[in-house]
Amino acid sequence: MTHNIAILGASGYTGSDLVRLISTHPDMTIKALSANAKAGQSMSLVFPHLRHLDLPELTKIEDLDLTGVDLVFCALPHKTSQNVISSLPDTIKVIDLSADFRLRDAAAYETWYGNPHTALDLQTTAIYGLTEFYRDQIKNARLVAGTGCNAATGQYALRPLIADKVIDLDDIIIDLKTGVSGAGRSLKQNLLHAELSEGTTAYAVGGTHRHLGEFDQEFSLLAGQEVKVQFTPHLLPMNRGILATVYVKGDASAVYASLSNAYGNEPFVRVLPFGEAPATHHIRGSNFVDLGVVPDRIKGRTIVVAALDNLVKGSSGQALQNANLMLSLDETAGLMQAPLFP
Repeated sequence: MTHNIAILGASGYTGSDLVRLISTHPDMTIKALSANAKAGQSMSLVFPHLRHLDLPELTKIEDLDLTGVDLVFCALPHKTSQNVISSLPDTIKVIDLSADFRLRDAAAYETWYGNPHTALDLQTTAIYGLTEFYRDQIKNARLVAGTGCNAATGQYALRPLIADKVIDLDDIIIDLKTGVSGAGRSLKQNLLHAELSEGTTAYAVGGTHRHLGEFDQEFSLLAGQEVKVQFTPHLLPMNRGILATVYVKGDASAVYASLSNAYGNEPFVRVLPFGEAPATHHIRGSNFVDLGVVPDRIKGRTIVVAALDNLVKGSSGQALQNANLMLSLDETAGLMQAPLFP
């Protein structure tokens, strides 16, 4: 059986990557695409690299024909998604790639995103989309909230360690580097080539990055107590990829055993040999997460390094993996492409 799919916000990076991935999916057909600013144009005009595909013309959201659509990917900005998703038929499954449904607490959402949530009934039912840890709930969900790409990277490195109690919860540092596509496709001065290339910069320093809301929520729930991590992201002059270097207090052998046991049967999470650290160019364009564990020279301290592609496993690939579960399909369908190298 082929499932009909619609993508809202198809003219952005996550939207185009959804199209790229679904185009090889054996059980999905793209029936509708929206992009309000590009309405009336073809995807081949907006994204020439997709010109080989036979795709629907881009339309405005209000003009979409969702007849026969089984699942909608919503790749719209936060604040917009909650209103659009509220208007969709209840019979259609939805995966939201924005931040609108990631935080379960309405007050926390308003704190981190600066506006009240307008779809509280949906917010309470949304399932957090970190596939490997919410798989059973995702299978039966109507609405899944995709994670933040930075938040996903840190959680893959830390969730098993918190659950297994092999690290000190009061001493966790996440030093993260990310590519520029995580900032979206709209024009921004700090993302111009002349302003970005040949350097790097830290941003949201001191605990202001919105993905901290996800870390607070997920780590505290997992530990049964408040957990707050130090987190500093850095913008690198590369298109794709996230590399998180996580510093923890705990025995390296116990940390490695914890990660190996947690991910031993996971198709997309690869725990590297002990002492080896991953690199972004080994996961680029793929749905894989690479994790490495290296003992620090200071006794009792360990370094965990995590790498993933922010547009795939951090967003569109994660969304497709979840869609496979929601539609009772093979979880890996459309996602087994090897990373692009070099």
